[in-house]
Amino acid sequence: MSRPLVGVTTYHRETEERPRFYLPSAYVDAVRAGGGIPVLLTPGEERPAELLVRLDALVFSGGGDLHPAHFGGDDHPSSYFVCEERDGFELTLMRAALERETPVLAICRGSQVLNVALGGSLHSHLEDAVGDAIPHRESQTRHCYHPVKLDPDSRLAALLGAAELPDVASWHHQAVDRLGAGLRAVAWAPDGTVEALELAEAPRLLAVQWHPELQIELGSHQRRLFEAIVRMAGEDR
Repeated sequence: MSRPLVGVTTYHRETEERPRFYLPSAYVDAVRAGGGIPVLLTPGEERPAELLVRLDALVFSGGGDLHPAHFGGDDHPSSYFVCEERDGFELTLMRAALERETPVLAICRGSQVLNVALGGSLHSHLEDAVGDAIPHRESQTRHCYHPVKLDPDSRLAALLGAAELPDVASWHHQAVDRLGAGLRAVAWAPDGTVEALELAEAPRLLAVQWHPELQIELGSHQRRLFEAIVRMAGEDR
């Protein structure tokens, strides 16, 4: 049987110098490590749901901030790479994927897209809510590491075989605030930041605030997330 096709959302459209869409290669490497074939999905498709007819699973990548208009938030001077084209595309694609029960792995911004798609809100700048005792990023270009505790009764804990991860890769300043309809938090940073979400009626949905694509060495907990999404993608083939 052929390997599942896994759509991976790309970052925003860059217009300076040479116009382009782009995506850090770690996402592509992680999908391949999990056994899937990555297919890059660029913002701007007018009917995102049509993509799901051809794809077996989705990975919603990280990247720039969601526009605060989507969740009733306020503009913040630290916001970056805000892109209405990407926001509209991914919010529509997420809702369509949930309706179709497509396997989804939502990473960092992706978990925020999930929350907002279901009516939740975000902290526009996390430090304003929880302080800076736990760093969630060093800068706009450098990630850092911190521990995460998981709900031991969650699907995520069962998948990872752990109730605590000592050093997840973190790179964000927006984060989940009010939970969207039906979502529950199943992992937290030491400062209380929500680090993973689950939806009872969506057992093939994985959503984490950290960046598992940066830690996919053989046998790692993070690699299991990509192996799981590829495995779930193959269930209906």
